[in-house]
Amino acid sequence: MQLSWHWPWAFLAGVIVVLAVAGVTLLVAARHKTDGIESARTFSLDDDLNTESASRLFRQWRVLSRLAVILLVVALALATALVARPSTVDEGEEKASSRDIVLCLDVSGSALPYDREVIDTYRQLVDSFKGERIGLSIFNSTSRTVFPLTDDYELVSKQLGKASSILAGVESQDDIDKMKDSDYQAISDWLEGTQNRKESTSLIGDGVVSCAAMLPGFAYGNASADNAERQRAASIVLATDNVVSGKPTYTLDEALNLTKQAQITVDGLFSGPKQSEADETTQKFKSAIEAHHGVFLTQSNGASVSSLVEEIESRRNHENESSNKAAMVDAPGWWTLALAIVLMVWLALAWRLRR
Repeated sequence: MQLSWHWPWAFLAGVIVVLAVAGVTLLVAARHKTDGIESARTFSLDDDLNTESASRLFRQWRVLSRLAVILLVVALALATALVARPSTVDEGEEKASSRDIVLCLDVSGSALPYDREVIDTYRQLVDSFKGERIGLSIFNSTSRTVFPLTDDYELVSKQLGKASSILAGVESQDDIDKMKDSDYQAISDWLEGTQNRKESTSLIGDGVVSCAAMLPGFAYGNASADNAERQRAASIVLATDNVVSGKPTYTLDEALNLTKQAQITVDGLFSGPKQSEADETTQKFKSAIEAHHGVFLTQSNGASVSSLVEEIESRRNHENESSNKAAMVDAPGWWTLALAIVLMVWLALAWRLRR
């Protein structure tokens, strides 16, 4: 990677200061030398050290002293370079850390058997996340936040694992019929808060709005200067069969219009039987998602729910990476190591000179 300087003016200022100090030191030394010549003092240490052993030690001392001065100059140069902040361009620093994901799952009776596959897939994908934040919301006639946006992947894995375990017994009607009372109670507790409106189920638009409210910058469709340009990409993965029963506050189209204004992408995953993929409700679901630039996928091509989720993630990750910018990062590593080595050698010389 190409090396550059974040504060090059600091290095230039350091060089000027060093040259000024060196100049003053030389002037003072020259003046003292002149004063010594004018005086009557003619004592010379070299004249006294005329023995072979003393001369050898004196020459050694003089060499070590000069080497110590050179090392101090090098250390000063390295310290000045560190002040100038050596930097490199890191093109991969931000590639995997700028997306918020909300799993928005329809937990009505018709869609619930498919939710476990979605949860299990994200449970596996979390292991490869690096900086993404993920949240989970479930809805029927009303919504409940299972866990908010977080990058605490240990918590996410724990919550997704718990949900998967609870939903293991609702993949078919036979499973439900054979369910123990304790298992049925666990499911009931997990779904608590999603059926608070009588004679209404699977209110898709209301569920999408509740999921969008978990994302920063969503104010029920009011884009402002603060949220018009997002710092992080935001997306909702909506898993539903789009079978609405009751009168929602928001239709799916109205909810998608609100998310579009807040620059939130909604991807649709049809979680229903394959024989229902040609139904009018499914086609409306597909048209609404794609009209708002989302990805809509079904199992019509024989793919599993897991592979559909992975395809959505791969598309979004590709878009996210293509919009990233390179970052300038400090690179003091080798400079700091060189400075440490020089100072260690200088300390060793200083100790030797003191002896």
